[in-house]
Amino acid sequence: MKDTLKITNTLADETRYSIYQYIVKEKKQVTVQEIADEFSIHPNVARLHLTKLNDSKLVSSELENNKKGGRPARIYFLAEEPIYLSFPKQENHLLLQWLLELVDSMGDDALAKAKDISYQHGQTIIKHISSTTQTFEGKMELFKEAANAIGYIPQITENEGKKVITFSIYNCPYKNQLHKHPALVCSLHESFLKGQFDALFPTNNFVQIESMQNHCNNCVYQIEVL
Repeated sequence: MKDTLKITNTLADETRYSIYQYIVKEKKQVTVQEIADEFSIHPNVARLHLTKLNDSKLVSSELENNKKGGRPARIYFLAEEPIYLSFPKQENHLLLQWLLELVDSMGDDALAKAKDISYQHGQTIIKHISSTTQTFEGKMELFKEAANAIGYIPQITENEGKKVITFSIYNCPYKNQLHKHPALVCSLHESFLKGQFDALFPTNNFVQIESMQNHCNNCVYQIEVL
């Protein structure tokens, strides 16, 4: 309960939450001065925000030697271990691990069924929040809403000429399971996303063009709406 209150209190500040989102999206080490410049705040204020994020274990930090000499500088980066917020405490991540191991052990038939379930779930989520809108822009707003509800951060760009949507997932919600079951987790997640887009755009070409499995910075998907 103490840790939960600490984390929620840390992210309750709008500027601090924006700084955390920036670190998640950039997926790189940042300094106090970089955050101060990015958010137009005094370095002392930036240091305070970063220290609170560090104390709550939302980010990690370490000292880096100054190549020009002088005192080492502290750098901050996204924490490796995910944070689980629930009250009372739940161990859903353990249940996920057990189920993944079960599917993995049962072979292709179990994988095909799991992909079908994730695909149907993706469609159900879109249908649950859908409205009567038929415009491209309206449908994209529905996708953004669904993405935010799940917890990952997509960045969507659109090529107006071909109606090509490209979106990147910077903060994979399943990254704690990627070490043991990368192919299985990514396959289920892709089926889930495919279900969402098929519900929005019944005729489309959906492909993954970058993957964190291949040591890319993030997963990138491209959808051409036909």
